[in-house]
Formats: sequence, C-alpha cells, structure tokens
Amino acid sequence: MTIKTYKDGTPFTGVIGRTTEESSPAWPDSPRPPQGAPNVLFFVLDDVGYGQLSPFGGLVETPVLDSLAANGLRYTNMHTTALCSPSRGCILTGRNHHSLGLASITETSTGYPGYNGILPFDRGMISEMLLQKGYNTFCVGKWHLTPPEHTTAAGPYDRWPLGRGFERYYGFLGGETNQWFPELTYDNHTVEQPKQPEEGYHLSADLADKAIEFIQDAHVTAPDKPFFLYYATGAGHAPHHVPQEWADKYKGKFDMGWDKYREIVHQRQIEMGIIPPGTELSAHDPDVPVWDTLPDETRRLYARYMEVYAGFLSFTDHHFGRVLDFLREIGELDNTLIMVISDNGASSEGGPVGSLNEMFFFNNVAESLEDNLKMLDKLGGVETNNHYPWGWANAGNTPFRRWKRETYRGGTTDPFIVSWPKGIQGRGEMRPHYTHAIDMVPTVLEALGAEAPESIRGVSQAPIDGISFAHTFNEVAAPSNHHTQYFEMFGHRAIYHDGWRAVCPWPGTSFTEAAKKGRRFGTPIDNQVLLDIETHDWELYNLDEDYSECRNLAGEQRNKLIEMIGRWWAEAGKYQVLPIDGSALQRLNVERPTIASPRDRIIFYPGGSPVPFAATPKTYNRPWSITAEVVIPSGGAEGVLLAQGGNTGGYTFFVKDQRVHFLYNHLGRDRFWLHSGETIPEGEVELRYEFEPTGKPDPAQGKGAPARGQLYINRKLVAQIDMPFSVLNLWGTEGLTCGYDGGDRVAPDYYGDAFRFTGTIKRVTMDLSGELIPDTAADIRIAMARQ
Repeated sequence: MTIKTYKDGTPFTGVIGRTTEESSPAWPDSPRPPQGAPNVLFFVLDDVGYGQLSPFGGLVETPVLDSLAANGLRYTNMHTTALCSPSRGCILTGRNHHSLGLASITETSTGYPGYNGILPFDRGMISEMLLQKGYNTFCVGKWHLTPPEHTTAAGPYDRWPLGRGFERYYGFLGGETNQWFPELTYDNHTVEQPKQPEEGYHLSADLADKAIEFIQDAHVTAPDKPFFLYYATGAGHAPHHVPQEWADKYKGKFDMGWDKYREIVHQRQIEMGIIPPGTELSAHDPDVPVWDTLPDETRRLYARYMEVYAGFLSFTDHHFGRVLDFLREIGELDNTLIMVISDNGASSEGGPVGSLNEMFFFNNVAESLEDNLKMLDKLGGVETNNHYPWGWANAGNTPFRRWKRETYRGGTTDPFIVSWPKGIQGRGEMRPHYTHAIDMVPTVLEALGAEAPESIRGVSQAPIDGISFAHTFNEVAAPSNHHTQYFEMFGHRAIYHDGWRAVCPWPGTSFTEAAKKGRRFGTPIDNQVLLDIETHDWELYNLDEDYSECRNLAGEQRNKLIEMIGRWWAEAGKYQVLPIDGSALQRLNVERPTIASPRDRIIFYPGGSPVPFAATPKTYNRPWSITAEVVIPSGGAEGVLLAQGGNTGGYTFFVKDQRVHFLYNHLGRDRFWLHSGETIPEGEVELRYEFEPTGKPDPAQGKGAPARGQLYINRKLVAQIDMPFSVLNLWGTEGLTCGYDGGDRVAPDYYGDAFRFTGTIKRVTMDLSGELIPDTAADIRIAMARQ
C-alpha cells in the first residue's frame, strides 16, 4: 500500500468528502535523508596543540586517532580562532566568530555586536540543518555557547543545545569542569553524576557511555536513520584529571624536557610529512626557561605535569575508541564521516611554573614551587586542579611559536583528521590545503549533497562564511579554495591571504618583550596605543617559504605588509570585529543584562538545582552576607546551609556538633575558618555570616580585598576573623548549592559526602547591598588601624 504524503506546512493533498467513503487520506511528510546518507561525527578536543598527538608527530600516544588517520586523511593546515567558544561557534555554524557575537568566551562578553556572546538565530548550526534533513542530532560534552547568565534553571533555554537543533544532550554548559566532579546537564536540567571517583567515575568515561547510549537508543528503533553526533570532550583543558595508572604510563618519558621535546617532534613531523621539508623550528620562547637550567626537583615536577596531561589525552582517546568500536559493531563506522579537531593551540593558562589550581591564573596569584612539590604524587587526582607550565604549551604547538589566545600559528593551527571509509578513497594521506574551522559545515553539506537552508524555524539565514574542502577528499592536487582568513583574539590580530600571513601581536611578541614597553596580557588598547602598534608592530611572513613564521619580512616587503593590513581592516569591518579590545580578565566582571531584574538580595531554597558558577552572585571585593532561617529539631541538626566551589576554592556555611561553621577556602591554599563557641538552640534560629572588606584589593599581587568575617546566631556575634586577603576574581568553576554541598566538597576534612542539612531550611538569603550588622567596637579598631 502506498502512503500519500505532502510537505508539512503546505496544503493537504488528499481528499476530504462528507464521509470517509468518499475521502482519501494523506500524511504530513517527515523529512527523510537520502538512502545511504552518512552519519556525521565531530570529535572536538580542547586545548590540544599541533605537536602533541601521535598522528601529528607528538609524543602523546593516541592509538585510536592514529587508526583514524591511517584510515583517512590528515589536514595539516587547519586553523581555528585561538580560543574555545569562538572556535566551537565556527565549527557548528560555518561562520566567523565575531559575526556570531563570539569574539571571546561567553564569560567575557561585552556590549558590542561582535562581542556580546549571544549567538544569533540567523546563523544556524549544523545540528539545525541536519535535523531538517531527517537526522538524529546528539550533543555530548562541552557546550560553552550560551551566555552564562542564561545557564540557570530560569533559562532562557533557546541557546542551550536542545534549543539549537540537538535532540539529546549530556555534558557541561560552561567552558570547563572538574573531571572528577563535573557540573552536569542532561537535556535541559542539571543532574548529579552517576557515581563517585572512588567508584571509578571520570567524565571522559561518562561521556562515552552517553554517546553510545544515544546512538544505540535511536538505532534500535530506526537503524537506517543517520545521526549527527557532536562529541566535545573536556580533554585536554585544565584541570588535567586522570586515573593515576594512565599518568604513570608516561613516567620518565618527558624527563628530557620541553626543549628536547620540540626538537624530537619537529624532526618527526618532517619525516612524517606533517610539515614541509625545510620548515624551521621556531626560536626558543623568551617566556620559557631553558630546561637544562632548571633545578632537578623543578624538572621532576614539570615532567610530572606533562605525564598527567599525556595520560589525560590517552585516557580520552581510549574512551573515544569505545564509541568507534560500537559504531563498528552495529555496522555504521565505514559510513560515518568523522572530523577530529582541537579548538585552539595548547594552553598557557597554567602560568610559567604550572599550577596545582588553575584558578591561580585567573586571580593573578603566584604559584609556590614548594607547595606544588608537596603535591607531586597527587597531580591529576581529586585534590588538585592542575595545569602544566608555559614550556609544555609552547612545546605542544611545535613547530610553531606561542600558544592559545594568541594569533601566531601556535594558537591557531591545529590537528585535523577526516575519516570516511565509504566516501574517501585515500588512506593515511596528507592534505596541505588551507582550511579553517568555518569550512567544516559547508564541507559536510557538500558531502551529503545538501544545500544550506534558506531559513530555519522561520528565520532567514545569513550566508555561510566557510568554503567547502570536500573536493580535496579524493584529489590531493586539487587547489585550496580558502584564500583569505582574518584572526583576532584579545587584541592580538592576524590575516592570511594566499600564502602570506601578517600578525600584529598584543601585548607583544612575548610577555617578556611586552613588559619592556609596560604592557601585559589584558592591557586595554586606546587610540594612542593603536596608532603605535599599527605603525610599528605588524609582522609579515611568507608561509610558502617560512611555514613556522620564523622570518619577519615586514621591513623588506613594506608594500605587501600594507596590503595585508588593509585586508585585515576590510575583514574586520565585514565581520563585526570592531572595536578592538585588548582587555581580558577585566571582562569577567563586566555588568551584563540579567534575566531577572537587578537585585541585591537573592533567596535560595533547599533541594533546588545548583546555580552554575558563572551565574552565581559576584561577591568579590564587596560587603556581603548570608542569612539562613532554619528550624533545629530536638536533639539538633547538622549539614550544609549554603556552599559554592570545592576543595580548591569556595566557601561552605554549615552546622556540625551543634555549632555553626564557615570556611572561606581561598583557592585551596589558605583556609580561613570560623567556628562558633556557642551551641545553636533548638527551634527557629537565624544563622548568619558576614563579609566586610577592611581595605582595597591588590590585583597586581593577586589579592582580593582584606576583610573581616563574622558569624552570628540570632544576630549575636559568636565568631570573627580578620583575613589579610580574599579571592580577587573567581572562586572556581563549581556552582552554588543550598542545603548540601554538591560535587567536590569545599571542606572534605569536615564532611565527606554532600552533607545534607537534617533540620529544616526555610530560606537562605544572600545580601549584596552592603547592609551589615553594626559592630561599633570593631569599627573603632579598624578606623584606628587606618590612621
């Protein structure tokens, strides 16, 4: 029997009579892909450099990616934006990042069209495009494409994955998460992790489980229906968390240090054909110490940082392999178009000496080598939030200079693998064609024989900026069709055109050189500075002769340089790049429109969803208080009233042993405790914590405002402490919970589980108005101290 159909939204094509006897039915037609249409899988790595993975000559063993490369193609000239959210927007939409409002990560958005972090609906995602073609669409892992103020339970949800064409989602909405204790979102709601680290939990394994589950669920019912899977792992973004046995596989393998690593990988890349013969190894970076000059104990620590990172990537590769094994088992692997990419170059956010807690970087806090050495055997575990030193970031981008956030090739040139056995004839071949992340969407559409839609959900679509490279799948001699590409990140700029590249580094060619001019990363660019850098700082490279940007031709080829600078400004005008903004950390605390009306009092109730860290009240360097209205039953109660963050930074307000306690955990290094001397009475009780600044913050030293902390029971002062400093910019990446401590525990020595409150919490109020309980005696002491 033939079923008559018609396109949904068009007139009914059947017949409607007075009865069914004289009528004939017709059905709205669901979109169906062509017979044999391939599945599509984007595997997006995070902060993985050009010279780290084994298929690109790196020394991190990734046998699964090796097998994909051997069964497909390596594109050796792929580019991204130098930062995560912007690159991910490019990958999913085929448009340039400023035209998406993604000049930077969403947490540093500002009020300009190219910078506001609000991805417009007229620039649809491939998930939305393929959904119209009859595909299942799944998203697993890191999202980082929603404004942080939109990621709470209040929504709006239209820029969450399910609002942008994905049918199922499991992962974390922000830029990073603790791999042992992640902030998890399932579809449109937060969930607790299914088990604890001591039970074998790790996010990499969890994401693979969910990817397999999503594919399997659909395959059981509709085995012929293709899927699009966007699989965005947290690796290798910090924190570098991994089971110890995986890190231990690399024991001693990086003892040679980052300088020798660069030499080894550079030679391997030439021998493998990853880079052209004669490509120079970029010069030793002035921000990185020479390995052989470091003390033995320092080298031991730094080598371990890299062992942990390598283990993290290998562990992730292993679990991605489980997904591919499942596709092979159900007979879908050969007809799956797989694209593997990193979102930017290796990351320098671990600072010059590496970090036990990467939040030190975001708060400008100096690392202590002595403290870090004490934790050497715990790196990668639940007690750390570690990141490797600059030297490994630089080495990870071999043969190029610099790293993530900068538009030299070390920040923007990334590993890229394409595998599609049914559609690509070549096996293990290289493709040197110039490509950019914006080219992935149009390439997939061409491979599927599909056109970009003119509208999505009634919204007319802007043109796709990228250029398909599908013509190179089976023709290595085919020309590159991507001729011009601009770059901008935190004021660091570059432009590519037909083999030439111009770069205008900001704040300088290195932090060392920038400091000589009184500049540092995050320094704003005013008109006078812009005139200076436009006149003196642009560099020029001929990539056909100088693949790794080693020989600056700006002085010799002035006319070419002027042409390239003009091209950059033309592209900037076209894609909403202006105004140029060199600021960085300052953007974290920019006032932005909120979903709710601005308010100084936020009321929390027990049992609600966690508040994501990016949407928590900003308590830094200002007076604030927490007031918990509770009912203590006969015999007492215990548990957490309000908590934010984890063991490596945060605060917890809790009851234990009939007393009230407050821990101000300063980035895991300094712990400022308050314990009440008096017991808490039974019945209705008001418990309160106050934070009162007693001086000004010192950003240059990484110190937030000094402050006095006070505890009250029924508005009676029961404990106080003077803190010499507080958190400057950011507690960490874990959110806020009421009535329990979710995820990683802020005070694991005092409680080992969520420590749910056993009394009754009526409400907990956070007050940012500055209204505090008067303490005349303390005020006099502070006033006298300031004389």
